[in-house]
Amino acid sequence: MRELATVATRKRKTVYPPARTDTKPAQRPGAGPEPYVRPTVATIDLTAGGGRAGLSIGDRVRIAGSGLYSGEAAVIEKLTSGVIPAALVRTEAGRTRQVRTIDLEPIARDG
Repeated sequence: MRELATVATRKRKTVYPPARTDTKPAQRPGAGPEPYVRPTVATIDLTAGGGRAGLSIGDRVRIAGSGLYSGEAAVIEKLTSGVIPAALVRTEAGRTRQVRTIDLEPIARDG
């Protein structure tokens, strides 16, 4: 008697035609929509690590850039070195804030 060799065949994947209600055109690879950029993503200023030269304790400065107390005049109370040099400043309103030295602009002294 001869034995029959049974070969298992793979089940083929069923492919269905697109639905008649499908209104989206077929997408081409690489031609997709632009990636979404969240509005809360911070931008990094790579020049901030250098800091601003010529600042010392007691100097009058104006806070530039964006953020809290932007545009206000202040006096430097403490300078901090580190990866990003910073200064502790006291505004004319009496408030203190830590600011990157790159965001400080010296005010010319009168007299």
